[in-house]
Amino acid sequence: MRRIEIGGASPYAVTVGAGLLDTLQIRERQVALIHPDDLPRTFVERVQAAVSPVVTISVPAREACKTLEVMAGVLSQLAQVALPRDGAVVGLGGGAATDLAGFVAASYLRGVAFYTLPTTLLGMVDAAVGGKTGVNLPEGKNLVGAFWPPRAVWCDTDTLETLPTEVFREGAAEAFKHGLIQDPSLLPRVLAPEFRPGGALLADTIADAIAVKAGVVTRDLTERGERAFLNFGHTLAHALEGVTHHAVPHGEAVGYGMHYAARVSRALGGADLTPDTLAFLRWQRPAPLPALRYEDVAPFMARDKKADSDGVRFVLLHELAHPYLTRVPGDVLREEFASWAQDVAALSRGQAGGPTG
Repeated sequence: MRRIEIGGASPYAVTVGAGLLDTLQIRERQVALIHPDDLPRTFVERVQAAVSPVVTISVPAREACKTLEVMAGVLSQLAQVALPRDGAVVGLGGGAATDLAGFVAASYLRGVAFYTLPTTLLGMVDAAVGGKTGVNLPEGKNLVGAFWPPRAVWCDTDTLETLPTEVFREGAAEAFKHGLIQDPSLLPRVLAPEFRPGGALLADTIADAIAVKAGVVTRDLTERGERAFLNFGHTLAHALEGVTHHAVPHGEAVGYGMHYAARVSRALGGADLTPDTLAFLRWQRPAPLPALRYEDVAPFMARDKKADSDGVRFVLLHELAHPYLTRVPGDVLREEFASWAQDVAALSRGQAGGPTG
């Protein structure tokens, strides 16, 4: 079992280990449990046995739950059972469900306690840590939300045993990203055969990936500086999610987006890390993308949350573990998108041995 401390104004701990769903300790007496409707019933029952919720709310699976309409329905159910201000919301499930649950907790009665129990790899290494909560709009992902740190996070690695292989590999994108921006030791571990549910590298790799994010958010909770580096690969990733109406899962979009960011980094004089991002994509084996033009994704990138009044900013890499935030000329973005699309098409054909020129 590993325990990672997150500091700042509202400190809390992330615990990583097996069997944690049965050992929860929540001091609030009245609890609302929120979970996606495709979650294994045994997970829900184990948490219900541990915290005795006054209401258990099922929401649509994955990104379908992250809408203002779903959120309004959940808030109404909390009001109907009169969850008090000294109550708590517990989010159980993948990153989308815990994002929603956290925003509900931040909004109901102007803020109640929040606990999160991620059951996917993506949820553990990314969504559950750092206090970002929110929902999507048709215009883009995570455009409405709040910073609302949880009181505690429990990552029960046993829950990963139920994940389809493609869902587990989807979640690995965020761990690999943490390797690219700060801890290079994560790169070979994520691609190793032992990094799998039940594998020898699983718990420590997850904990070390979480530790990267823990350090960043402790220093910069509200993304005024360093925290933006955690968005490496996400500018294009969120655009891919938006333009396909979330047909592309987040982790696969991040995999594709990291390769684009690596190409742009190289074009602006940075080290060539495209072999690493291609190696990850070959390992992840994401579903092929539809045919896309730069004009299809550009409007979504323009609404990226890193944009300011002067335009879109990208997280790039000078070299491995040396990220920076910058604006990129439009002609570079367009040219690298065309080359990135060639790489992606080659991957789909099983021909990508290295980056294009």
